[in-house]
Amino acid sequence: MTDMDIRPYIAPGRRAHLIGIGGVSMAPLAEVLHGAGMVITGSDMREGPTVEHLRSLGITIHIGHRAENLGQAELVIRTAAVHDDNPEITAAHAAGIPVFERAQAWGAIMRNYKHALCISGTHGKTTTTSMCTHIIMAADLDPTVMIGGTLPLLGAGHRVGKGDTIILESCEYCNSFLSFFPTVAVILNIEADHLDFFKDLEDVEKSFRAFADLVPEGGRIIANRDDENTMHTLAGEERPVTTFGLTEGDIHAANLTWTKGLPTFDVVYRDTVYAHVSLSVPGLHNVKNALAASAAAIALGVPGEAVERGLAQFRGAGRRFEHKGTYNGAEVYDDYAHHPGELKALLDTAHTLGYKRVICAFQPHTYTRTKALFDDFVEVLKQPDITLLAEIFGARETNDIGISSKDLAERIPGARYYATLPEVTAALRELAQPGDLILTVGAGDIYTAGEALVKGE
Repeated sequence: MTDMDIRPYIAPGRRAHLIGIGGVSMAPLAEVLHGAGMVITGSDMREGPTVEHLRSLGITIHIGHRAENLGQAELVIRTAAVHDDNPEITAAHAAGIPVFERAQAWGAIMRNYKHALCISGTHGKTTTTSMCTHIIMAADLDPTVMIGGTLPLLGAGHRVGKGDTIILESCEYCNSFLSFFPTVAVILNIEADHLDFFKDLEDVEKSFRAFADLVPEGGRIIANRDDENTMHTLAGEERPVTTFGLTEGDIHAANLTWTKGLPTFDVVYRDTVYAHVSLSVPGLHNVKNALAASAAAIALGVPGEAVERGLAQFRGAGRRFEHKGTYNGAEVYDDYAHHPGELKALLDTAHTLGYKRVICAFQPHTYTRTKALFDDFVEVLKQPDITLLAEIFGARETNDIGISSKDLAERIPGARYYATLPEVTAALRELAQPGDLILTVGAGDIYTAGEALVKGE
């Protein structure tokens, strides 16, 4: 990552080339920069609806990566997945064109907004960012939004608004959120994750503390009172901290009741009921996410009734307990959970919903995470009535550890291992019975197994 200041380059008329322009946080970046009057070009490995949409705005996009794609670019912006051996990066370096990370570009953009709401945490980021978006939209604040998943309200994972608020899902991986400039920084929870980059939990905590320390005078940190690691990380913090928690904290829940697995509760702030919330998404973890979103709304001066309306309309983000359909009387849902903590929250919720059996088809995400958190995965995957394991989704990694989902299956009583996703689909087809809840779970392509089941493929 270059140490140069990107800000002078983010100006009308400047020419930027985006590598991986079709990606979830690159596409909205292209749209925002284009809207700000910059001349944007890009490249990606494949065609798709996102690429088509960007082209419809007048952005030139090349398929495949070649040096000549740079054209007249004055700066290059890339995703973390694009390495120095990419021909366009090599050409940029040779020509002396500065190369920036996407997080640096988002950081520069953020400075143009009065309010920059950044939601961080090991898990719950996408859901909480989505909840915040619903609330800020209900308050008619016309926000710009960047989410790491699809939100049905937006029909996308991003939105380009004209208001003075920007909402961003903020990821700790590669310290990318340290390029941001939050006025309100939310920390949902902190656990040991991304151990291919961080050394250990202490290293992760150090990164989150640095993120909290980015908040300027007059800004605010929102922190999970119930999460020991978060409170430890923020010990001695001099910036203003607002805490949220289920029963304790500056903002907490009261009069929590459940109807068919869905929660209703009061959001209490300074001993006063700020909002009365009914959620259409299940689980105690979503009560906590809603409390975090409410705390962020309070920090931004949003009235409680916008929180009530915004959260009432929230039906979940894409791949977050997303209903895929029914097969042979079994309900099929998909979820992005890929960390043991997320998986536990999902399975705890699943067991409260009244199904006869919970069948979980899990695809671990990355070899390093599977190895580092192996014992935790074993414990949590004993929870379902039936556990199926798909082979590990390598993502950006190669398997030089020599680990397999088969190793997990051998430690989990009754678990079954499948080398391919069509085999997982076939197994689910044989197992499915009326009254079952079938979950396809993981951050890779496991959702295709459930989709194939529902479509009868």
